Amino acid sequence: MSEAQSAGVHKNFIGGKWVESASGEKYRTVNPARPKQVVGEFQASVVQDADSAIAEAAASAPAWGKMPAPQRGSILFKAIDVFERRAGELARAITIEEGKPIADATGEVKRAMNILEYAAGEGRRLFGYTTPSELPDTAAYTFKRPLGVVSIITPWNFPVAIPVWKMAPALICGNAIVFKPASATPFAATIIAEIFEEAGIPAGVFNLVTGPGGSIGNKLVEDPRIGGVSFTGSTEIGTRIYARGAEALKKVQAELGGKNAAIVMNDADLDKAVPGIVQGAFGSTGQRCTATSRAIVQKGVYNEFMDRLIAQTKALKVGDGMDPENDVAPLSSKSQFNTVREYIGYGTEEGAKLVVGGHALEGAEYEGGYYVEPTIFTDVPENSRIAQEEIFGPVLSVFQAEDVQDAVRISNSVKFGLSSSIYTRDLVLAHEYINTVETGMVHVNAPTLGGEVHLPFGGLKASGVGQREQGTEAFDFFTETITAYIDYSASARERSRFI
Repeated sequence: MSEAQSAGVHKNFIGGKWVESASGEKYRTVNPARPKQVVGEFQASVVQDADSAIAEAAASAPAWGKMPAPQRGSILFKAIDVFERRAGELARAITIEEGKPIADATGEVKRAMNILEYAAGEGRRLFGYTTPSELPDTAAYTFKRPLGVVSIITPWNFPVAIPVWKMAPALICGNAIVFKPASATPFAATIIAEIFEEAGIPAGVFNLVTGPGGSIGNKLVEDPRIGGVSFTGSTEIGTRIYARGAEALKKVQAELGGKNAAIVMNDADLDKAVPGIVQGAFGSTGQRCTATSRAIVQKGVYNEFMDRLIAQTKALKVGDGMDPENDVAPLSSKSQFNTVREYIGYGTEEGAKLVVGGHALEGAEYEGGYYVEPTIFTDVPENSRIAQEEIFGPVLSVFQAEDVQDAVRISNSVKFGLSSSIYTRDLVLAHEYINTVETGMVHVNAPTLGGEVHLPFGGLKASGVGQREQGTEAFDFFTETITAYIDYSASARERSRFI
């Protein structure tokens, strides 16, 4: 057992060493399925800890950035091997700490490994380009240079995949990182640090600091040694981080909230649409930024859709995520449990019709866990809170639409624009949706969930700001593009006077 995990006390990882916080304080996290079970004790870090991590990262960044990118890639490939060996352990850590079903946690670990594989391969493909110069005997080309030190600030709902899809491109591009996981899910983060340590990451290149974001978040954004900030979380915090970063002339990417809609047209294959929407709404207990929060159904198929939706939702099994028979697990925390219950209350108060669920699940079999039934509302006012605001729980609002234009109008009527989907056999309708819906990711005959690692991930409007994550855009964010001109002529000549 590593030093990070000994005696249930988990340390920060700074400068290649496992160290306690300067505060001397620790905090506990609990299993949301049975809150009496303590997951572990973690460092309640303060500004001094963040400063130490930034200093170590800044000291190590020049050598790491000068290392040939294929050599950096070899370390990431080694990390994949360690991930694979520890995949089961890491999946269990996710479920115990965040609550999601073990199958979802296993998929999350696999997603992280896919991201590492993609990023490691880019060590041989961090391309610039050459172009003809307008001058004779002149070479003109571009290349990428790392930012130096970047801060990685991540949420609790994907405690492995989201950190890795930020840190893998950051590392392959030659940056040193300071990683601040959500205070609610630091356990998986310590295992990630162990994995990179075992893979041979040089001391100071990977640094982990745990604890409340309020105490160290500003330091990780405003410190002049930080060249870039990659954040995933709420729109409110993300916009503040983006504004602070802009004032300091830093690169910032912020992936924010979602209020994703799935549209079901009259010609849809309901054998695909209904299970897809059930999965999108209630998989991972609805705690995904790409979760299906709204279903917009054309009137001609509405009754049949609702009959199937209600039946399949009622058939879902709710319980501890460690039991592979369960479909829906607890919410991640008491705070999130209370928030979801409040939104269910708002729904009924504002005139929506509660047709499935809506209650907390209590009793000995639930051991005090943070369980809420999968919940469906119909007759939802378009301007109500459950129609407009991100809930981040197993709550689905269903709307009726006249046609595809009306459906897209409803889909676009929120401030968010992350992901959406449509179920239809008509390519004309599908393309009208693709061309008019206001989301950064669109799906046809598939759920609103997720994406693939080699394609960009991100949204429009209040769902994101800055360059996209994943795909080639990720490597663009974590680098600066440098343009080089080389005059190899034998004699002096007059240059352009215009620029």
